[in-house]
Amino acid sequence: MREKVVHVSRVEPKPVTEGGARGTRIRWLISKEDGAPNFSMRYFEIEPGGRTPRHSHPWEHEIFILEGEGLVEIGDREYEVGPGTAVFIPPDVFHSITNTGTGILKLLCLIPHVD
Repeated sequence: MREKVVHVSRVEPKPVTEGGARGTRIRWLISKEDGAPNFSMRYFEIEPGGRTPRHSHPWEHEIFILEGEGLVEIGDREYEVGPGTAVFIPPDVFHSITNTGTGILKLLCLIPHVD
């Protein structure tokens, strides 16, 4: 294992192309490829009106909103979120995030490594 220190601006953003996604980019800040043994840290930018796909999977998410306003759907519930909001999404629950504001919605998302 080795350490990694990197500014977000030095990590290439990639479009999220899963069905239902629009106006969303991801930057993998820390991942298994960096030697992290358990978790990956991802940085998302969602354009106004953009969204992540509605999906589910067998792992959890921990999300922290850095900037912007949005709507997080978890199962059949919706939550308005803004800067400083922390979100836990349990495994196997359908979820998505929509930018409801006028600026870019920026968030950190941590997940366990998926094989």
